[in-house]
Amino acid sequence: MNPLDSLGKMLLVFGGALVVMGLLVLLLGRVPFVGRLPGDLRFRWGDVSCYLPLMTGVVLSILATLALNLVLRVLPK
Repeated sequence: MNPLDSLGKMLLVFGGALVVMGLLVLLLGRVPFVGRLPGDLRFRWGDVSCYLPLMTGVVLSILATLALNLVLRVLPK
């Protein structure tokens, strides 16, 4: 097997993962509560603003953990 074959496959997998993550980010922008939960912090100092989506991150982390656990229970060992 040519070493470039494995590099090509790895780049395809990473590229596909980036496409999927990009689509998820686009779709999450359309969900009404994402980014506007209590616990998401916004600071403004004149023309500078800072946004920290703390609670959104916690909720998305819990949902991702639940989804991954469901997938791993369904897959055979």
